[in-house]
Amino acid sequence: MEADRLAVPPPSADEHSQRSSVSSTGHRTLDVLVYLVNDRVVRLAVEGLPSVTAHELHRLVRDALRLPECALEAFALWLASPLLEVQLKPKHQPYKVCRQWQELLFRFSSCSEDETLEDEPSLQFRRSVFFPKRKELQVQDEAVLQLLYEEAKYNLLEGRYPCDLADCQQLGALACRLDLGPYNPERHTAASLKEKLDAFLPSHLCRRGPRLLSGLWRRGSRLPAYEQGLLQAFRALPEEEEQQGGPCGEHTPLRTWGRAYLQKCHELPYYGCAFFSGEIDKPAQSFLQRSGRKAVLVAISLEGVYILDSKEKHVLLGLRFQELSWDHTFPDEEEHILWLEFDGESSEGTPVNKLLKVYSKQAELMSGLIEYCIELTAAAAAAAEGTVQEAAASGAPSSEAPPGSQVGRRLPPRLQRQDSVLCSRVQHLSTIDYVEEGKEIRRVKPRRSASFFGRQLSSAPTSYSAVRAAESLEHG
Repeated sequence: MEADRLAVPPPSADEHSQRSSVSSTGHRTLDVLVYLVNDRVVRLAVEGLPSVTAHELHRLVRDALRLPECALEAFALWLASPLLEVQLKPKHQPYKVCRQWQELLFRFSSCSEDETLEDEPSLQFRRSVFFPKRKELQVQDEAVLQLLYEEAKYNLLEGRYPCDLADCQQLGALACRLDLGPYNPERHTAASLKEKLDAFLPSHLCRRGPRLLSGLWRRGSRLPAYEQGLLQAFRALPEEEEQQGGPCGEHTPLRTWGRAYLQKCHELPYYGCAFFSGEIDKPAQSFLQRSGRKAVLVAISLEGVYILDSKEKHVLLGLRFQELSWDHTFPDEEEHILWLEFDGESSEGTPVNKLLKVYSKQAELMSGLIEYCIELTAAAAAAAEGTVQEAAASGAPSSEAPPGSQVGRRLPPRLQRQDSVLCSRVQHLSTIDYVEEGKEIRRVKPRRSASFFGRQLSSAPTSYSAVRAAESLEHG
């Protein structure tokens, strides 16, 4: 995706004086480029661009792509570059935000001055962070399904959706089925798939080694495990008629295999997240060795917060909102820090409160998004609870139970492999441990004027018993 291209074409030399300020452009018609994940570009002719809102541009994109009304909730406009990604609110004016991009980079990124001056955002049409997965499963329109599938595939291939090898191979097989058609042993061989591996498997699995090693591989009789697994998973897919079709009985490939791909991605807790860059402290390796820091991605969704190892492509910490407290601090002459607090155990097995420090100039955005997601989740739960109560009072069955409710049969939790990339690796984190009652470790107590425990989820039952209940800048 050309994330380094400017969505609003730059002015020509004769227009520069007229476009030196937002108000001087008048109501001239200008071209706006909106990028999709599949590198397709939607070109829009827009009048009065400086005053056009993201909501109005969103409608123009929907009209150009002939998308149904459900796309209003499923997708949002983003301004994105390799240095920063921001989901625009409907009331935002993309042109003005684009002109303020350097200020946003100075505030929310750690890039150099040269990088700030050279960076240009693109306007992108992508999945909204606030679109619930349960609603995504109800989508029937193929154009919407296509966009959702392509974005999920892009995030998987780019390593933003870490998953176990077996799951990667299953998802790759579904992508093969959509891109290559039904399995044909004469056409779909190991050699034919080898040249297209990076279109089906994450990039970190498909990195080519030195030429000598590649030559040895070619001489050997066995394929690498991930290539064998992909081919076997592709071969094992059932014929399309064996799958259940849509509500009208259609068996289109996208309805069958694209939906299966999305459903598989829904098992990943960070599906649909917004991603932020940051760093955490590495545990000390020895008495004399300095620990340093580790680069991480912070993924935030409607359900929780996940710390992903940028290099190793696995989860370091996964917390649902019911399991954490958080705060954002920016002490004088110190870095922006997102604090995450959760239950844990000391090295001796004693229950303690654990604090994880995430260093990032985007910590303010993360904190605002966490707060907004909790508010949305609480509002949805309250609305669903009201629906259930009304249905109970009228004697009619409710169509939907609120999140976390006990209504209906509860499914057993999905088992995870002990070495799964989805499992938290708390032992790999450098955390601050303390107890709420008893002798505190004073030297590591965070300095702040307000109580650290003021930020927590209080609208739903919580398993985080150690935190006392107390009393924004939004990413989306």
